[in-house]
Amino acid sequence: MLHLMGTKGVHLDDSRIGRDIDFLFEMGNIRLINRTWRRFNSPHMSNLAEHHFRVFWIAMMIASREPGPIDTGKIAKMALVHDIAESRTGDVDMISRQYAERNEELAMADMLGPTSLDAEFRTLWREYEDRASIEAKIVKDADILDCDFELAEQAAQGSTFRFHAHEIREFVAENKLYTDTAKAMYAQLKVTNPHNWWKVTRNRRASGDWSDANQEVAKAPGL
Repeated sequence: MLHLMGTKGVHLDDSRIGRDIDFLFEMGNIRLINRTWRRFNSPHMSNLAEHHFRVFWIAMMIASREPGPIDTGKIAKMALVHDIAESRTGDVDMISRQYAERNEELAMADMLGPTSLDAEFRTLWREYEDRASIEAKIVKDADILDCDFELAEQAAQGSTFRFHAHEIREFVAENKLYTDTAKAMYAQLKVTNPHNWWKVTRNRRASGDWSDANQEVAKAPGL
């Protein structure tokens, strides 16, 4: 069997490493895959890679608030793998899902096999699809809530999509969310300004040279 000389004299078995590299290139390219609901007059929705990124953080936040034991390592891996089959199948939205048939099992087999991650990550993906654990349910909740984060952001930019999707999102929140934390986050999303994260933190106006306190100092006699 041919071996390649790796860093510091480590020998790499090239029977699998080529497929590992192929997979990593494919994962880099999911940033080029748009989610199809952008066609609902919302062309600036996140791509597939951006979706995975925020799903990871939402899931970790939910996990931190739910009663344990919860395996956050499993959640992290599951969040990163949960929708990667769409690299081969494409995304479907609430309309196209009624018509399209996607073979995600085949996509996952072709993408991950025979990489070094095959057995572990296909098992995690199947667990997620089956909602077979609290970790899988948390990641699904995060997957759902990412849509509502995006709708809030779109509304802040003047889009009416959130208004028109309200009844659908209320149904999803009431019937499809698993955890109490996710339900509470959904309720909070309805009243939180997406701009709060930068308005209420340390910034030039709040605590820097433009702050009220500094302006008063600047006006003081003798300064």
